[in-house]
Amino acid sequence: MNKLELIQALRDSQNLSKSEATKCLEIFFGEMAKALEKGDRVEIRGLCSLHVKTYKPYKGRNPRSGEKVVVKPKKLPFFKVGTNLKKRVDR
Repeated sequence: MNKLELIQALRDSQNLSKSEATKCLEIFFGEMAKALEKGDRVEIRGLCSLHVKTYKPYKGRNPRSGEKVVVKPKKLPFFKVGTNLKKRVDR
């Protein structure tokens, strides 16, 4: 399912116009992104939780040339599936 299909599902289930449904999704995902930018945790009970994971710098190897490189520290969003979703998928 992609964003357009989510908009269509929201439109159909709530009798909204396409622009209203689009705005709802933009607000929803926008607020989640803002929270993650601030370093907050986002939790949607039964579905998932998201938080920012910090990775320390480390020494890696360029797979093409084989030379050693230093990988800079970074922060990435981390997704953890909720228990209810796990059960629904693993039927």
